[in-house]
Amino acid sequence: MTLPPFQTLLDEHADDLYRFLVASVGPHDGADCFQETIVAALRAYPELRHAENLRGWLFTIAHRKVVDHARRVQRHAVPVADPPEVPASGTPPVDADLWRAVRNLPPKQRTAVVQRFLFDRPYAEVAAVIGCSEEAARQNVRAGLARLRRDTTLEVAP
Repeated sequence: MTLPPFQTLLDEHADDLYRFLVASVGPHDGADCFQETIVAALRAYPELRHAENLRGWLFTIAHRKVVDHARRVQRHAVPVADPPEVPASGTPPVDADLWRAVRNLPPKQRTAVVQRFLFDRPYAEVAAVIGCSEEAARQNVRAGLARLRRDTTLEVAP
């Protein structure tokens, strides 16, 4: 079976394809998705085995570009207003004495405590960061917390 020239296929279906994409993702992103669809179709066109339902084939590619676009949008950060100057209620105030005590911990204990409690990392990841076994990471966190309790008058979580 012989495929029609790609330009002929594009001339027949470009307007409908473009309208579909603009309706799906909006005018700005619709133009981008349209270009991505045409490029993907042009690359795949020589490999087609039959000329049945070429319109459906184009719209399938377009639909996949819409899905790709939706996934990209979900992964992008959404800008928000500047954070408030005052911490929100329920947020404990930053204690300079506690952070000074954390900075004074031995390097492995400091890294272990920060990784575990500030970054909320599991002990396996803490161990990978400081280059030791998971048991040694647990020990470094325990020793660091014990030293913080001893060196500060503040309540330090177990």
